Amino acid sequence: MTIKNIFQILLGVSLNSVAQLLMRKGMLQVGIIIFDNTLFNLIPKIISNIFLWLSIFCYILSAFVWMAVLSKVEVSFAYAFNSLGFVIISVSGYFLFNENITCLKIIGFILICSGVYCVSRS
Repeated sequence: MTIKNIFQILLGVSLNSVAQLLMRKGMLQVGIIIFDNTLFNLIPKIISNIFLWLSIFCYILSAFVWMAVLSKVEVSFAYAFNSLGFVIISVSGYFLFNENITCLKIIGFILICSGVYCVSRS
């Protein structure tokens, strides 16, 4: 495994995480979606929200990066790194959106990072 492959994997995971954070920001501006008749009233707000468009762009970019990754490394190796997205998003959510991080989540972060380390060493 080369450092370039690891970098590409982390780039893909990071882009996916950024997409999630942008989508959260956009949806905070749009408001709560309920699947009833009011959904149609929100469509103009959804379509015109720049954060949601940036989110889609990041998802597409991450898909292309991920295709490049999977052309070089085993999927079981690369996919384990996707779990780091949970850590990235949770910590970013704490700082950007004042979301909670509990002791149990911190234990989960440690377990996730330990698991990714073990997979990366095998």
